[in-house]
Amino acid sequence: MGNSVPDLDAVGIKAEHDLADQFRREVASLLNRTNLNFPGAQPVSFSKRHIDELQREDYYVCEKTDGIRCLMYFARGDPDSEMPEIHYLIDRKNEYRYVPGLHFPLPGDESFQGFHVDTLVDGELVNDTYEDGTQQLKYLVFDCLVLDGQSLMHRTLDKRLAYFKEKVLKPYNALYDRFPEEKQHRAFAVEDKSTQFSYGIEMMFRDIIPKVKKIHGNDGLIFTCRSTPYRIGTDEHILKWKPPAENTIDFRLRLEFPRLEPDSDDGADGITEDYYDYDAMPIFHLFVMLNANEYRPFGEMHVTPAEWEEMKALQQPLDDAIVECAKDSEHRWRFHRLRDDKADANHISTVEKVLESIDDRVTEDDLIQVASKIKTAWKKRAAQMMAEERRARQGGGAPGNGSNGTKRKFEE
Repeated sequence: MGNSVPDLDAVGIKAEHDLADQFRREVASLLNRTNLNFPGAQPVSFSKRHIDELQREDYYVCEKTDGIRCLMYFARGDPDSEMPEIHYLIDRKNEYRYVPGLHFPLPGDESFQGFHVDTLVDGELVNDTYEDGTQQLKYLVFDCLVLDGQSLMHRTLDKRLAYFKEKVLKPYNALYDRFPEEKQHRAFAVEDKSTQFSYGIEMMFRDIIPKVKKIHGNDGLIFTCRSTPYRIGTDEHILKWKPPAENTIDFRLRLEFPRLEPDSDDGADGITEDYYDYDAMPIFHLFVMLNANEYRPFGEMHVTPAEWEEMKALQQPLDDAIVECAKDSEHRWRFHRLRDDKADANHISTVEKVLESIDDRVTEDDLIQVASKIKTAWKKRAAQMMAEERRARQGGGAPGNGSNGTKRKFEE
């Protein structure tokens, strides 16, 4: 199993309130929006109805890494200082952390002096652990929203990734091929996340997941539609599949300790009022979010005495914490882990989708069985599109402009 989730505070320096606010405005302006909240897309949980969706549209699939989701903003620094380019990681709490020691040269620049600014990519920070025990921090990029001030959000996913690889990753790799001694000064290595066509599911389960599980952990698959634009907020075309036993919900936890009436010993100590018995096991109330700062009671978390001791041993505040829970075979919510990377519990709409996913279990075997149908449907669309393009060339008209009317440059 890969190493634990990276510590963002060890990687970057958190921007103070005013500076973070300035960056949020810059990023909103780059994205042509007024909203200053977290600008990333959020997936929906996979359920049985999505099996048809994978046959209807072209999807790519990649493994879901056990890391920290962050966007990276390539910002303008002070042109007259030693930092004309600066890079910030944006986490899901919408906090900005400055990461020193990053440089992304421009394509075709032999001097490697130029750099990208006004650029926003989406990815995750992972801690790779190798068999010899060495570790490497990596930022794996799976999307590119804006490149050098130009929005790519309306382009198809394969185009967005192709721009990133050609314009950002290729020159970046060329720099470190030329100067390998500089690698030691990087805060982390940057790579693109390897994606497959959605019908390559069996290979994902057979080859890729067992390999990455050892290196950085894995908790499922992410399917992303090739032909839809990048959408900030919940995106119905990004599907998060987890093994049924690992479908989890993030709740806000509130602890209710029993109250004791004072006995004669308490009276001797001058205690006359009821008081909380903090040595006892509390009731573990779970809440989901309705609106900002408005929560609804959802249920209780089942905790054994041994688990309670383990939770206390974490030495982290538990009351009011965000906890990730999964359902056990007896349909009880069980503690999975603390989510100190999240400021809020899941919204009720997300909770309902995850519950649908839990009730509507799609297993690894279900996905493998449908792979050949997905492939047949994909190839049929590709053939139709090529035929349309041929007709358009012969007749001088434009090819059909359906959801799949974009050239598949990367499939050949």
